[in-house]
Amino acid sequence: MIRWLDLLVEGDPHPHRFDGPHSLRSYLLRVERLPEAAAQTLIEEGVVAPPMARREYRLRRLDSE
Repeated sequence: MIRWLDLLVEGDPHPHRFDGPHSLRSYLLRVERLPEAAAQTLIEEGVVAPPMARREYRLRRLDSE
């Protein structure tokens, strides 16, 4: 079963979908340029916001059957 993750970024109405934490972490570090600590907090807690990150980021976890 794939555990899909939707990344919701403050100011962006469309979620970005990832197939797991590894691909999400890569995107957060490379594209969003989040610090490692902010990326880890988001993955573990499902939300990160200023001052740890420039904008608020939220995760929505989805399960496929």
